Amino acid sequence: MSALRYALFTGCTAKGSTPELMMATNAVAKKLGIELVELEEASCCGASHLQDFDDFLSVVLNARNLCYAEKQGLDMVTICNTCQLNVAAADLRLKSDEKLKSSVNEKLKEVGLEYKGTTNVKHFLYAILDDYGLDNLAKQVVKPLREFNIAPFYGCHNIRPTDIAGASNGGENPYVPDSLDRVIEAIGGKPIDYEEKNKCCGFHVDLQAPHTAHTLTGNALLGAKDNAADFVVTPCPLCHLNMDGQQKGAAKSTGRSIDMPVLHLPQMVGLALGCTPEELGLHKNVIKTPFH
Repeated sequence: MSALRYALFTGCTAKGSTPELMMATNAVAKKLGIELVELEEASCCGASHLQDFDDFLSVVLNARNLCYAEKQGLDMVTICNTCQLNVAAADLRLKSDEKLKSSVNEKLKEVGLEYKGTTNVKHFLYAILDDYGLDNLAKQVVKPLREFNIAPFYGCHNIRPTDIAGASNGGENPYVPDSLDRVIEAIGGKPIDYEEKNKCCGFHVDLQAPHTAHTLTGNALLGAKDNAADFVVTPCPLCHLNMDGQQKGAAKSTGRSIDMPVLHLPQMVGLALGCTPEELGLHKNVIKTPFH
């Protein structure tokens, strides 16, 4: 297959709160021969919070980020569900609204940029799934995870709303998603089914309603635990922050002990490709994993 090359939009979290995600993403890309050109000039996507405060500013901000991918002549890959939603939402609006596009470009002129709409945006999960291909991924597996029951946790923003997410995720059914399940199968693991796999982790209400957030986090983790999962895997670092880092609060809110390891998607894939736990930053995970 021809080499794949993308502009990498890291977002904030992978460069700050979850540096292990950057480590694992780069390690997996190297193993698969995928070139990721980091967009070092890009900034925060707004995190679904700026959007509530100043909608136009959020569109300008993400148009600016898209311009940097356009300058590279590359499609953009994200590694955060919330980044994926916000960048893709801005891109869709700009491509379908000439008046908005014109207004945004007036602002972008101030920094010498122009949004043209020549790039596409997709999450690294779907780049592996649709562009690299699961058959090709399976051929690269050297340490299949066949002894593990793995709970896929999709989160919200890769699968909803469908009018935005559907353009980049192959029209995945938000009620019965299967992309993570298929990746787990391709690397030899056993995906488990549980009710909470496509629910919210609670991240976006952490500050306003911590008990609610911890309850949502706990429900998801306990759903995995009650279905005999050895660990949870998620493609979203915000979900990972809650599920890996907030288990004490989740246990208090649900009244049950949890102690469930949570891996980033590239950490799980990297293990099957033969990357070391150190390369994947597993020592940085809060809850000890079966691999480190």
